[in-house]
Amino acid sequence: MVYTIVVPDFQFADDGKLERATAGNKVRWKIYRERGAQKVSASDWAEADGLLCWHEVPITAEVIGRLSNCKAIVRCGVGFDHIDLKAAGKAGIPVCNVPDYGTSEVADHAIALLLSFTRGIVAAQNALKADPVKGWDYRSSPTTRRMRGSRFGIVGLGRIGTATALRAKAFGYEVLTYDPYLSNGQEIAVGVRRLSSLNELLAASDVVSLHTPLTPETRGMIGHDQLKRMKRGAILINTSRGPVIDTDALAEALQKEWIDAAGIDVLPEEPPRSGGRLVEAFRKNLPWTRNRLILTPHSAWSSAASQADARTKAVETCLDYLGKGRLRNCVNAEFLSNPRALAKGRKRG
Repeated sequence: MVYTIVVPDFQFADDGKLERATAGNKVRWKIYRERGAQKVSASDWAEADGLLCWHEVPITAEVIGRLSNCKAIVRCGVGFDHIDLKAAGKAGIPVCNVPDYGTSEVADHAIALLLSFTRGIVAAQNALKADPVKGWDYRSSPTTRRMRGSRFGIVGLGRIGTATALRAKAFGYEVLTYDPYLSNGQEIAVGVRRLSSLNELLAASDVVSLHTPLTPETRGMIGHDQLKRMKRGAILINTSRGPVIDTDALAEALQKEWIDAAGIDVLPEEPPRSGGRLVEAFRKNLPWTRNRLILTPHSAWSSAASQADARTKAVETCLDYLGKGRLRNCVNAEFLSNPRALAKGRKRG
Protein backbone atom coordinates (compact mmCIF):
# COMPACT_ATOMS: atom_id res chain seq x y z
CA MET A 1 0.00 0.00 0.00
CA VAL A 2 1.43 3.34 -1.07
CA TYR A 3 -0.10 6.59 0.24
CA THR A 4 0.23 10.07 -1.20
CA ILE A 5 1.20 12.61 1.44
CA VAL A 6 1.39 16.32 0.67
CA VAL A 7 3.55 18.75 2.64
CA PRO A 8 2.60 22.29 1.53
CA ASP A 9 5.04 24.27 3.67
CA PHE A 10 8.12 22.13 4.34
CA GLN A 11 10.67 23.92 6.53
CA PHE A 12 13.99 22.26 5.79
CA ALA A 13 16.65 22.35 3.09
CA ASP A 14 16.77 18.59 2.53
CA ASP A 15 14.17 16.84 0.39
CA GLY A 16 12.35 15.21 3.28
CA LYS A 17 15.23 12.94 4.24
CA LEU A 18 13.89 12.08 7.69
CA GLU A 19 10.32 11.79 6.46
CA ARG A 20 11.32 9.42 3.68
CA ALA A 21 13.43 7.31 6.02
CA THR A 22 10.56 7.06 8.51
CA ALA A 23 7.96 6.11 5.91
CA GLY A 24 10.11 3.78 3.84
CA ASN A 25 8.33 2.72 0.65
CA LYS A 26 4.85 3.39 2.02
CA VAL A 27 4.57 7.00 0.81
CA ARG A 28 4.60 8.95 -2.43
CA TRP A 29 5.71 12.40 -1.29
CA LYS A 30 4.58 15.76 -2.68
CA ILE A 31 6.78 18.34 -0.93
CA TYR A 32 6.34 22.10 -1.33
CA ARG A 33 7.90 25.08 0.43
CA GLU A 34 5.10 27.59 0.03
CA ARG A 35 3.34 30.24 2.09
CA GLY A 36 0.05 30.15 0.18
CA ALA A 37 -2.33 27.33 -0.67
CA GLN A 38 -2.66 28.52 -4.27
CA LYS A 39 0.92 27.44 -5.01
CA VAL A 40 0.05 23.76 -4.41
CA SER A 41 -1.39 22.07 -7.50
CA ALA A 42 -5.09 21.21 -7.49
CA SER A 43 -4.28 17.61 -8.40
CA ASP A 44 -1.95 17.22 -5.41
CA TRP A 45 -4.58 18.57 -3.01
CA ALA A 46 -7.12 16.18 -4.53
CA GLU A 47 -4.87 13.11 -4.50
CA ALA A 48 -3.53 13.53 -0.96
CA ASP A 49 -4.30 10.66 1.40
CA GLY A 50 -2.66 12.63 4.18
CA LEU A 51 -1.46 16.16 4.81
CA LEU A 52 1.55 17.11 6.93
CA CYS A 53 1.52 20.84 7.61
CA TRP A 54 3.85 23.20 9.40
CA HIS A 55 2.64 26.77 9.96
CA GLU A 56 3.12 28.74 6.76
CA VAL A 57 -0.01 27.68 4.82
CA PRO A 58 -3.39 28.19 6.51
CA ILE A 59 -5.55 25.09 6.15
CA THR A 60 -8.84 26.87 5.62
CA ALA A 61 -12.29 25.52 4.79
CA GLU A 62 -11.51 26.29 1.14
CA VAL A 63 -8.36 24.18 1.25
CA ILE A 64 -10.18 21.37 3.03
CA GLY A 65 -12.78 21.46 0.28
CA ARG A 66 -10.03 20.53 -2.18
CA LEU A 67 -8.98 17.47 -0.16
CA SER A 68 -11.33 15.02 -1.83
CA ASN A 69 -9.29 11.95 -0.83
CA CYS A 70 -7.63 13.11 2.39
CA LYS A 71 -8.12 11.01 5.52
CA ALA A 72 -5.74 12.70 7.97
CA ILE A 73 -4.20 16.12 8.58
CA VAL A 74 -1.19 16.17 10.89
CA ARG A 75 0.30 19.37 12.26
CA CYS A 76 4.07 18.98 12.56
CA GLY A 77 4.08 20.74 15.91
CA VAL A 78 1.78 21.70 18.76
CA GLY A 79 -0.24 24.77 17.73
CA PHE A 80 -3.09 24.26 15.27
CA ASP A 81 -4.87 27.62 15.27
CA HIS A 82 -4.23 28.01 11.51
CA ILE A 83 -6.25 24.87 10.71
CA ASP A 84 -10.05 25.00 10.44
CA LEU A 85 -10.82 22.16 12.83
CA LYS A 86 -14.56 22.37 12.36
CA ALA A 87 -14.37 22.24 8.56
CA ALA A 88 -12.01 19.27 8.74
CA GLY A 89 -14.31 17.48 11.17
CA LYS A 90 -17.33 18.15 8.97
CA ALA A 91 -15.38 16.63 6.07
CA GLY A 92 -14.61 13.57 8.21
CA ILE A 93 -10.89 14.34 8.44
CA PRO A 94 -9.16 13.92 11.82
CA VAL A 95 -6.64 16.64 12.65
CA CYS A 96 -3.74 15.50 14.83
CA ASN A 97 -0.73 17.29 16.25
CA VAL A 98 2.66 16.38 17.68
CA PRO A 99 2.57 17.62 21.27
CA ASP A 100 5.70 15.92 22.57
CA TYR A 101 8.56 17.10 20.38
CA GLY A 102 9.85 20.33 22.00
CA THR A 103 8.58 20.37 25.56
CA SER A 104 12.02 20.60 27.16
CA GLU A 105 13.29 23.19 24.69
CA VAL A 106 10.36 25.58 25.19
CA ALA A 107 10.56 25.30 28.97
CA ASP A 108 14.32 25.89 28.80
CA HIS A 109 13.77 28.92 26.58
CA ALA A 110 11.26 30.47 28.97
CA ILE A 111 13.77 30.16 31.80
CA ALA A 112 16.60 31.41 29.56
CA LEU A 113 14.64 34.58 28.74
CA LEU A 114 14.05 35.08 32.45
CA LEU A 115 17.72 34.54 33.33
CA SER A 116 18.76 37.03 30.67
CA PHE A 117 16.96 39.67 32.72
CA THR A 118 17.50 38.50 36.30
CA ARG A 119 21.24 38.05 35.77
CA GLY A 120 21.62 41.07 33.48
CA ILE A 121 23.13 39.08 30.62
CA VAL A 122 21.87 41.21 27.73
CA ALA A 123 22.46 44.52 29.54
CA ALA A 124 26.01 43.58 30.47
CA GLN A 125 26.86 42.49 26.95
CA ASN A 126 25.39 45.64 25.43
CA ALA A 127 27.33 47.84 27.85
CA LEU A 128 30.60 46.04 27.18
CA LYS A 129 30.15 46.08 23.41
CA ALA A 130 29.55 49.84 23.54
CA ASP A 131 32.63 50.47 25.70
CA PRO A 132 34.62 47.59 27.28
CA VAL A 133 36.10 49.97 29.87
CA LYS A 134 33.16 52.15 30.89
CA GLY A 135 30.82 49.21 30.41
CA TRP A 136 32.74 47.16 32.98
CA ASP A 137 30.09 47.92 35.59
CA TYR A 138 27.92 45.41 37.45
CA ARG A 139 25.20 48.07 37.69
CA SER A 140 24.53 48.05 33.93
CA SER A 141 21.33 46.02 34.18
CA PRO A 142 18.06 47.52 35.44
CA THR A 143 16.46 44.08 35.97
CA THR A 144 19.06 42.08 37.93
CA ARG A 145 17.56 40.49 41.03
CA ARG A 146 17.54 37.46 43.31
CA MET A 147 15.20 34.73 42.13
CA ARG A 148 15.09 32.60 45.24
CA GLY A 149 12.01 33.36 47.30
CA SER A 150 10.18 35.21 44.50
CA ARG A 151 6.92 34.10 42.93
CA PHE A 152 6.76 32.58 39.47
CA GLY A 153 3.27 32.58 37.93
CA ILE A 154 2.41 30.10 35.19
CA VAL A 155 -0.66 30.52 33.01
CA GLY A 156 -1.45 27.06 31.67
CA LEU A 157 -0.09 24.01 33.50
CA GLY A 158 0.04 21.58 30.59
CA ARG A 159 3.14 19.70 29.45
CA ILE A 160 5.30 22.77 28.86
CA GLY A 161 3.87 24.71 31.78
CA THR A 162 4.66 21.78 34.07
CA ALA A 163 8.20 21.48 32.71
CA THR A 164 8.69 25.21 33.25
CA ALA A 165 7.30 24.98 36.79
CA LEU A 166 9.83 22.30 37.71
CA ARG A 167 12.67 24.42 36.38
CA ALA A 168 11.45 27.52 38.23
CA LYS A 169 11.21 25.54 41.46
CA ALA A 170 14.84 24.47 41.02
CA PHE A 171 15.83 28.16 41.06
CA GLY A 172 14.02 28.67 44.34
CA TYR A 173 10.80 30.26 43.10
CA GLU A 174 7.46 29.73 44.76
CA VAL A 175 5.40 28.64 41.78
CA LEU A 176 1.79 29.73 41.31
CA THR A 177 -0.51 28.60 38.51
CA TYR A 178 -3.79 29.56 36.91
CA ASP A 179 -5.43 27.02 34.63
CA PRO A 180 -9.23 26.71 34.60
CA TYR A 181 -9.03 23.42 32.68
CA LEU A 182 -6.56 21.71 34.99
CA SER A 183 -7.80 18.56 36.72
CA ASN A 184 -8.11 18.91 40.47
CA GLY A 185 -4.99 17.72 42.22
CA GLN A 186 -2.60 18.12 39.30
CA GLU A 187 -1.07 21.15 40.99
CA ILE A 188 -0.45 19.01 44.08
CA ALA A 189 1.40 16.42 42.03
CA VAL A 190 3.66 19.13 40.59
CA GLY A 191 4.03 20.91 43.93
CA VAL A 192 2.69 24.33 42.96
CA ARG A 193 -0.05 26.56 44.34
CA ARG A 194 -3.18 27.00 42.30
CA LEU A 195 -4.99 30.33 42.13
CA SER A 196 -8.61 30.81 41.16
CA SER A 197 -8.29 33.68 38.70
CA LEU A 198 -5.89 35.18 36.19
CA ASN A 199 -6.08 38.56 37.90
CA GLU A 200 -5.07 37.01 41.22
CA LEU A 201 -2.03 35.39 39.61
CA LEU A 202 -1.00 38.58 37.80
CA ALA A 203 -1.14 40.64 41.00
CA ALA A 204 0.82 38.08 43.03
CA SER A 205 3.62 37.07 40.64
CA ASP A 206 7.10 38.54 40.20
CA VAL A 207 7.33 36.63 36.93
CA VAL A 208 4.45 35.61 34.66
CA SER A 209 5.11 32.93 32.03
CA LEU A 210 2.45 32.11 29.43
CA HIS A 211 1.92 28.51 28.30
CA THR A 212 -1.52 28.47 26.70
CA PRO A 213 -2.83 27.43 23.29
CA LEU A 214 -4.36 30.08 21.06
CA THR A 215 -8.15 29.86 21.33
CA PRO A 216 -10.95 32.42 21.19
CA GLU A 217 -10.69 32.53 24.98
CA THR A 218 -6.94 33.18 25.12
CA ARG A 219 -6.65 35.57 22.15
CA GLY A 220 -5.79 38.97 23.64
CA MET A 221 -5.87 37.47 27.14
CA ILE A 222 -3.04 39.76 28.27
CA GLY A 223 -4.12 43.28 27.38
CA HIS A 224 -4.14 46.76 28.88
CA ASP A 225 -6.20 45.87 31.96
CA GLN A 226 -4.22 42.72 32.74
CA LEU A 227 -0.85 44.44 32.34
CA LYS A 228 -1.92 47.19 34.73
CA ARG A 229 -2.85 44.52 37.27
CA MET A 230 0.62 42.97 37.18
CA LYS A 231 2.93 43.48 40.10
CA ARG A 232 5.19 46.52 39.66
CA GLY A 233 8.65 45.33 38.70
CA ALA A 234 7.33 42.06 37.26
CA ILE A 235 8.73 40.27 34.20
CA LEU A 236 6.48 38.84 31.48
CA ILE A 237 7.54 35.81 29.40
CA ASN A 238 5.66 34.47 26.37
CA THR A 239 6.70 31.29 24.56
CA SER A 240 3.15 30.20 23.71
CA ARG A 241 1.35 32.06 20.90
CA GLY A 242 1.75 35.67 19.78
CA PRO A 243 -1.90 36.79 19.77
CA VAL A 244 -2.27 35.86 23.44
CA ILE A 245 -0.72 39.29 24.19
CA ASP A 246 -1.90 42.65 22.92
CA THR A 247 1.53 43.89 21.89
CA ASP A 248 0.46 47.55 21.69
CA ALA A 249 -0.65 47.30 25.31
CA LEU A 250 2.67 45.61 26.16
CA ALA A 251 4.55 48.50 24.57
CA GLU A 252 2.58 50.90 26.78
CA ALA A 253 3.25 48.78 29.87
CA LEU A 254 7.00 48.86 29.24
CA GLN A 255 7.09 52.55 28.36
CA LYS A 256 5.09 53.53 31.45
CA GLU A 257 7.01 51.04 33.61
CA TRP A 258 3.99 49.07 34.74
CA ILE A 259 6.31 46.08 34.36
CA ASP A 260 10.09 45.84 34.32
CA ALA A 261 10.73 43.63 31.33
CA ALA A 262 9.31 41.24 28.73
CA GLY A 263 10.86 38.24 26.99
CA ILE A 264 8.83 37.43 23.87
CA ASP A 265 9.40 34.51 21.51
CA VAL A 266 6.13 34.77 19.57
CA LEU A 267 4.32 37.62 17.84
CA PRO A 268 0.85 38.08 16.31
CA GLU A 269 2.45 38.28 12.86
CA GLU A 270 5.50 36.16 12.07
CA PRO A 271 7.73 37.49 10.72
CA PRO A 272 6.52 40.94 11.81
CA ARG A 273 6.35 42.59 8.40
CA SER A 274 3.91 45.33 9.38
CA GLY A 275 5.76 46.18 12.57
CA GLY A 276 3.38 47.43 15.22
CA ARG A 277 4.27 49.65 18.14
CA LEU A 278 6.28 47.07 20.07
CA VAL A 279 8.32 45.79 17.13
CA GLU A 280 8.98 49.27 15.76
CA ALA A 281 10.21 50.48 19.15
CA PHE A 282 12.46 47.43 19.41
CA ARG A 283 13.83 47.97 15.90
CA LYS A 284 14.56 51.63 16.65
CA ASN A 285 16.10 50.72 20.00
CA LEU A 286 13.99 53.27 21.84
CA PRO A 287 15.21 53.92 25.39
CA TRP A 288 12.36 52.07 27.10
CA THR A 289 13.15 48.87 25.17
CA ARG A 290 16.86 48.79 25.98
CA ASN A 291 17.73 45.88 28.24
CA ARG A 292 14.03 45.51 29.07
CA LEU A 293 12.68 43.83 25.95
CA ILE A 294 14.03 40.66 24.37
CA LEU A 295 12.52 39.27 21.17
CA THR A 296 13.42 35.88 19.71
CA PRO A 297 12.08 34.54 16.37
CA HIS A 298 9.70 31.78 17.51
CA SER A 299 12.77 29.68 18.22
CA ALA A 300 11.91 28.33 21.68
CA TRP A 301 11.05 24.91 20.27
CA SER A 302 14.16 24.54 18.17
CA SER A 303 16.99 22.08 18.54
CA ALA A 304 18.30 19.37 16.24
CA ALA A 305 16.63 16.76 18.42
CA SER A 306 13.25 18.51 18.58
CA GLN A 307 13.25 19.11 14.82
CA ALA A 308 13.86 15.43 14.23
CA ASP A 309 11.10 14.50 16.68
CA ALA A 310 8.57 16.81 15.03
CA ARG A 311 9.33 15.43 11.59
CA THR A 312 9.43 11.72 12.38
CA LYS A 313 6.51 11.73 14.82
CA ALA A 314 4.30 13.58 12.35
CA VAL A 315 4.94 10.87 9.74
CA GLU A 316 4.33 8.10 12.29
CA THR A 317 1.08 9.72 13.42
CA CYS A 318 -0.19 10.00 9.85
CA LEU A 319 0.75 6.45 8.86
CA ASP A 320 -0.63 5.01 12.09
CA TYR A 321 -4.05 6.26 11.08
CA LEU A 322 -3.84 5.59 7.36
CA GLY A 323 -2.48 2.08 7.76
CA LYS A 324 -3.79 0.87 11.11
CA GLY A 325 -6.72 3.09 11.98
CA ARG A 326 -4.88 4.14 15.12
CA LEU A 327 -5.73 7.75 15.91
CA ARG A 328 -3.46 9.66 18.28
CA ASN A 329 -3.36 13.27 19.44
CA CYS A 330 -6.60 14.13 17.65
CA VAL A 331 -7.48 17.79 18.27
CA ASN A 332 -10.82 18.04 16.45
CA ALA A 333 -12.66 15.07 17.95
CA GLU A 334 -15.57 17.28 19.00
CA PHE A 335 -16.29 18.07 15.34
CA LEU A 336 -15.56 14.59 14.01
CA SER A 337 -18.69 12.46 13.77
CA ASN A 338 -17.87 10.29 10.76
CA PRO A 339 -14.15 9.85 9.99
CA ARG A 340 -13.41 8.97 6.38
CA ALA A 341 -12.82 5.30 5.72
CA LEU A 342 -9.23 4.11 5.59
CA ALA A 343 -7.60 3.57 2.23
CA LYS A 344 -6.82 -0.10 2.74
CA GLY A 345 -7.26 -2.08 -0.41
CA ARG A 346 -8.13 1.00 -2.48
CA LYS A 347 -4.68 2.33 -3.31
CA ARG A 348 -2.37 0.89 -5.90
CA GLY A 349 1.03 -0.28 -4.72
